[in-house]
Amino acid sequence: MNTNKIANHSLNFAIRSAVNLWAIAPLAMTWLTSIAKAVARFFSSLPSKLFASPNRFQRPRKRKSFRTSLSHGLALVLGVILGLDGLPMLPLQASPVDAMEPVEVAQAVPAQRASVAALSSNSFVTSAVNQVGPAVVRIDTERTVTQRINPAFDDPFFERFFGDEFFRSAPRERQRRLTGQGSGFIIDSDGSLLTNAHVVDKADRVVVTLKDGREFEGTVKGADPVTDLALVKIDAKGDRLPVASLGDSDNVQVGDWAIAVGNPLGLDNTVTLGIISTLKRSSAQVGIPDKRLDFIQTDAAINPGNSGGPLVDANGRVIGINTAIRADAMGIGFAIPINKAKSIQAQLAKGQRVPHPFVGIEMRTLTPELARKNNEDPNALLELPVTTGVLVVNVLPDMPAAEAGLRRGDVIVSAGGKRIESAEAFQRAVENTAIGKTLKLQVKRGNRDLTINVRTAELQDLS
Repeated sequence: MNTNKIANHSLNFAIRSAVNLWAIAPLAMTWLTSIAKAVARFFSSLPSKLFASPNRFQRPRKRKSFRTSLSHGLALVLGVILGLDGLPMLPLQASPVDAMEPVEVAQAVPAQRASVAALSSNSFVTSAVNQVGPAVVRIDTERTVTQRINPAFDDPFFERFFGDEFFRSAPRERQRRLTGQGSGFIIDSDGSLLTNAHVVDKADRVVVTLKDGREFEGTVKGADPVTDLALVKIDAKGDRLPVASLGDSDNVQVGDWAIAVGNPLGLDNTVTLGIISTLKRSSAQVGIPDKRLDFIQTDAAINPGNSGGPLVDANGRVIGINTAIRADAMGIGFAIPINKAKSIQAQLAKGQRVPHPFVGIEMRTLTPELARKNNEDPNALLELPVTTGVLVVNVLPDMPAAEAGLRRGDVIVSAGGKRIESAEAFQRAVENTAIGKTLKLQVKRGNRDLTINVRTAELQDLS
């Protein structure tokens, strides 16, 4: 403790002592008076010989003076002791209070706020968006469509009424320029980016805008309507391009964090947060029967304009491509698993058609409850086996299923040696079979069990 602190403590001690003595003065005087009287009575009762003197004429005065002085002295000493009792002693070391001086407390508050701010700025959402955000792009498209001005011009009555000359001179069609907007993300430093096929469908011009404001003309290298995936290429002319890190959608679990990044409703660089709601939601369940997809379902907000943008995990890796929403629901969005895009990326980059196996049936999932309900209906066209499988609702003519001998009312219970319990499971079994290969089916037809071999064909051949 330095000299200034000792001086301050001494001054404080003196002031506190004076205040304490002043506060107890009335009570102290009462105590001192009582104590003095008691001491005087005590000494007065002592034998006179204790105070004997050779001169007897001066004995009483000296005895009285000695007694009085002694009693007053003892009272004074006792009063001082009582007055000083309980007063604080000067500390020999720095008090703990010294460690909490006001300047130190004032410094502690900003430090605490700084730590909270650091925690907030380092959230996993911020880190993930900072990692993938620069690679997310806006895609603006233009395309020309031709429309007939009036269908009445095709009516022979109006042609006879107005004459051939009028119809030959009147324009029957007009062209319009339609614009669209979506999202995408760069997957390669050479300028390759992924988006949805419906974002760039029939586009005459594609403009890609990066987060930093740079614009590039884009070329659609390949598109696959069945999986709704497309690959667009831009020429950065040597400029450095940010690239998104691709994850593994097979490792995604229900309940994982999901971050959607894109340009919904034209609002660039928008981020929404949610979780993975479910996996392998079939396109048929979503209401898109013409697709061949098992979607990732999420409650992260997805809106028009988000299409083609990335769905990102907590580590900033792309796990899906935002694709669809349900118009009749809130908090439900769907994304194509990124592994599906990886599997056809090379074909899209080369402009090749992506083959999709096909057998040519319309089907629905059959359960024992549905079978019993059908069999109890007196107007049912046929009796169904009470089992779980896939009911063949219709067989398209001249297609692989028809050529193999499948009929309406057949129930497929196994495909490729694996139990089939839903239409989605059968669709996956067909999709996993190479085109031109044979798929072995176990079928129930009434009371009979049949084995039917179907050779798959390519879906695009139908067009």
